[in-house]
Amino acid sequence: MSTQSIAFEVALDNAPYEKAIELVTAALKTEGFGILTRIDVRATLKEKIDADFRPYAILGACNPPLAHRALSHDAVVGLMLPCNVTVEATPAGGSMVRIADPDVFLQVGEFRHDKELQAIASEARERLLRAVSTLNASK
Repeated sequence: MSTQSIAFEVALDNAPYEKAIELVTAALKTEGFGILTRIDVRATLKEKIDADFRPYAILGACNPPLAHRALSHDAVVGLMLPCNVTVEATPAGGSMVRIADPDVFLQVGEFRHDKELQAIASEARERLLRAVSTLNASK
């Protein structure tokens, strides 16, 4: 991961799209994150503008204790929640997973000066990195 990246990336070359979503969901669950939303980008684009697109999902992941702490401290942080995760099919039949880095997103505006929110983001980041490690181990 480069220092400029906004996300952690994991190429799951041997996991087709639906399997990758299962693996991501399970890895996140072990770190206390549940999936609140699943946007099927392919179906949405087909329905709304009749465009063909590869299988692509945006998952909204939430760790309730961390979200509660953050929202109790500053309700505006809700604009950054839930943590976005994307899963897309690759041409070779595998999948690419991207998980947003909460440390990067909390560098916006006054959030970057808020020590409490930074601590929460760091904890979320550690948990997400462990989920990334789990995904890497599943290769």
